[in-house]
Amino acid sequence: MTDYFEVHERDGAARIGELRLADARTTPALVDDILEDAGSLWAADRDVPEGDESTLTVLPHRGFPGGTAEEVQASFAVDHPDVEFPSVAVISSETVEDHGTDAYAVSNVQSAMGHGAALVDTVISVRESIPADTALYFSGVATPRNVALLAYAGVDLFDETAAVIKGTEGRYLTTDEAYFLEDLEELPCSCPVCQQPREEFTREDCAEHNVNALEAELGIVRRRIRDGRLRDYLEGQARQDQWLTAAMRELDSQWGYLEERTPILRDAQISAATEDTLRRVEIQRYADRVTSRYRNRFDNPLVLVPCSAAKPYSESQSHRQFHDVIQWRAHLVSMTSPIGVVPQELETTYPAQHYDTVVTGRWSEDEKQFVSSVLERYLERNEYSKIIAHVPGEGYRDIVGRVEESLGLDVTYTVAEHPTDDESLANLGEALSGELKYSKREREHNTVRAIADYLLGDGAGDDLFADIQTTSRYPKIQVRDREDTQLATMVPQYGTLSFTLEGAKRWLESDAPTKRVEIDGFVPHGSVLAPGVVDADEDIRVGDEVIVEGPKAFAVGRAEMFGREMAESTRGIACEIRHVEET
Repeated sequence: MTDYFEVHERDGAARIGELRLADARTTPALVDDILEDAGSLWAADRDVPEGDESTLTVLPHRGFPGGTAEEVQASFAVDHPDVEFPSVAVISSETVEDHGTDAYAVSNVQSAMGHGAALVDTVISVRESIPADTALYFSGVATPRNVALLAYAGVDLFDETAAVIKGTEGRYLTTDEAYFLEDLEELPCSCPVCQQPREEFTREDCAEHNVNALEAELGIVRRRIRDGRLRDYLEGQARQDQWLTAAMRELDSQWGYLEERTPILRDAQISAATEDTLRRVEIQRYADRVTSRYRNRFDNPLVLVPCSAAKPYSESQSHRQFHDVIQWRAHLVSMTSPIGVVPQELETTYPAQHYDTVVTGRWSEDEKQFVSSVLERYLERNEYSKIIAHVPGEGYRDIVGRVEESLGLDVTYTVAEHPTDDESLANLGEALSGELKYSKREREHNTVRAIADYLLGDGAGDDLFADIQTTSRYPKIQVRDREDTQLATMVPQYGTLSFTLEGAKRWLESDAPTKRVEIDGFVPHGSVLAPGVVDADEDIRVGDEVIVEGPKAFAVGRAEMFGREMAESTRGIACEIRHVEET
């Protein structure tokens, strides 16, 4: 059981946690000053220390370097006692077991540094084998340049060792380089120890500076995690070292590990500044759901249009001009990098209205390949009586052309010079001549159903909302049944649905996939803490709508942990409750 570590905020695998010692420590953090090492059993027999709540005690251990044979590790395995103070078990990533401690130090981490795939394998093998609410400690490796990547991968605790050693060797560390001290004409830092003449700056000073730089970088990392934007920072920071970029890309390839830990919604904006953004979980998950869950319910033609800088797109000047011409006679789908394609019903859904991208007017080949693959999958799943591409020539036209050729489609192109010039808009109006409008009612109902499909699964919209009425104005649509009982409300901030108790009951009785949390015999008010969770569906992600059931209560709310984390954790908020009734 974890008594002294609690996770408060999550940004993918990265977390803001708290070491609940006599003086609490917010993680990711350095722990040199609060760490007590009971010693290695290779050198001598060690007694289990008395320990106390002011320090994090590393229990007596045997560390194994990378590549040590499993039979050797088994022969010299250590029995970890059950202690009543904050404790750390030393383990190898090759033979991981849960020892019931608050944190785990990885003995073979040195052999993984400098190699992206090895580092990712090391982190994932440990993180997947220890409880979700325990801290992961990497000793002797953290520098200002690599600590953001390590935290992004899921490491919580670090020490000053590498920074101090490099300083005493005369290596001056920054977030982008390790300089030889003798090569520096001036000190490129404003930390206290660097506020002295260069000629008086010693190697001891260099070690102190390195620690200061590491502390400062961890401060940035914690801020970025709180903002939900560590990945944006990392895409730039990892460029300082090729192996860090390789490690980030290796992590992207570990879909199951990152996807489970990545929220389905958040306020944070995604900055699409590099092509690595295309590999982000949020981007790939959106593309997957749009091409496997979403289904077009309109009988009208399809009009493909370019995205806009303003979000949601319908509020932009260009899209208002498109709407003035289309007049609800066609189904609008926006094309964009890095998202792919965005049907009009999903324009407010995260991350479709939460990204900003670099606009140059030129598309890279990676962008073209990604967007064309998404568009192709979308059109394979959704049939239209007519396809109109109201897109400019650069990039967009090439993408549509690729899909047109691949699927054997007949696409009508309507843009002369620019999508909003008079001639182009006139061409668009002519292409839609004779088409009938669909009603506001149809538009709102299909929006609600599309969001349900996207959030819950293919067909969920029809299962849940086949016979409904809608009130209020888009995008704050309220969903009601024929007896005027409210079932759900659309949340425009995230483009999601917020269920009422009646809506949750209908969800439970439908064929739509449910996300259920089983709790003990209590009535939750405000939130459900992890110790009260008996079980939770593994496909629950942070931000999901969840049904909460127990012997004494039925409730609906939003997940604050992923499903497995809810079931494993002994501390922290599992989900926030919106509505509850006693049973």
